[in-house]
Amino acid sequence: MELAELEIFRAVAQEQSVTRAARALDRVQSNVTTRIKQLEDSLGVTLFQRDSKRMTLTAEGQKLLGYAERLLALAEEARQAMRHDVPTGKLRLGTMESAAAARLPKPLARYHASYPLVDVEIRTGTAQALADAVALHQLDCAIVAHPGTGSPRQLSMEDMAPGLEGTFLFTEELVLVLPASHPRVRRPQDVRLRTLAGFSRGCTYRRCAEEWLAQADEALRRNLTVREMPSYHAILACVSAGSAFAILPKSLLALHGDSDDFHTVPVRAAHTFLVKRAGFTTAAYEALLHELRQG
Repeated sequence: MELAELEIFRAVAQEQSVTRAARALDRVQSNVTTRIKQLEDSLGVTLFQRDSKRMTLTAEGQKLLGYAERLLALAEEARQAMRHDVPTGKLRLGTMESAAAARLPKPLARYHASYPLVDVEIRTGTAQALADAVALHQLDCAIVAHPGTGSPRQLSMEDMAPGLEGTFLFTEELVLVLPASHPRVRRPQDVRLRTLAGFSRGCTYRRCAEEWLAQADEALRRNLTVREMPSYHAILACVSAGSAFAILPKSLLALHGDSDDFHTVPVRAAHTFLVKRAGFTTAAYEALLHELRQG
């Protein structure tokens, strides 16, 4: 079993198509097909279920994918370790949408200018999904908000996924965002809307919103509906339309040109960390951490 075979296997698993995988890897389609067949023959198992539209992993293929992710990540880490003084290679960075919009543009611009040999791959998602992806070797590191309260040093990244450790970056002030016409809110019981606009489960800010609302009476909790949205733009559009409320980082709301059109109420603080697997380090990662700490 060769690393090249595992890389091809992972690409097909991700793309669910030999054609798309070949395009992503810049290989001819016949070569991808042959290498997958050779890998299956060497292992004595079928890795993909094939039909006319897509290729999906079998149970054996799903098991191999976990090993492939770890082996390929370790190989990349080893390559970079040989050039520990020069940030180079690939760095797979996960980030929440809010951090990508409000916190990352300047640090990443400086990072790219200083270290052009690093290929930064960025994936967005909920904090929990990103933490899980780091633990599964699908990402090298991720910017996530911890759902716990207290000081940053009191929080453990193990609460999010086993084997993770994190470096504190910044604290976000979370605010309840309501239409400007909504009556003044002092406590959860004062919220008249019954729809919360937010991301899917696994979003730390959604969890904070639900925990804050849990202080309200039984009627509000029982009648609350969560409308899952694909972006913060969509969330704010729902609030502007008067059909929902949201809980967002104050730094993100400040980027919105029409922030005066909303009524906001402070809710709580949420601490944000750069998480990685325990023991993982490369020059590319350390350089990124330095830039993120500069803000």
